[in-house]
Amino acid sequence: MTTITITKTSSDKYRSIECNGHAGFADYGNDIVCAAVSVLTINLINSIDNFTEDEISVVQDEDKGLIKLSFKDEPSNDSDLLLRSFELGVDSIFQQYGKKFLNIKFRRE
Repeated sequence: MTTITITKTSSDKYRSIECNGHAGFADYGNDIVCAAVSVLTINLINSIDNFTEDEISVVQDEDKGLIKLSFKDEPSNDSDLLLRSFELGVDSIFQQYGKKFLNIKFRRE
């Protein structure tokens, strides 16, 4: 199962996004749930990096299926829009494939 943890501040600003684990929908190379989450996550990171001035850090471990994006400071309005779009995308995957393959957690700092 892939777990996505979305962490926000007490003032509802994004702090980090962490995707961890493999969905287990199908064998490696054929897992469309894992691929969809990966594409959304990598696109989010690339978009923030290329279209905003926000400083981010990214940690990844391919073997564990881990990728974590963290903001050094409060995200800009542009990053906030990209993050909300990411959240919409992963929620759509969750609605389609359910609790068996994807878990979305929300945390407050």
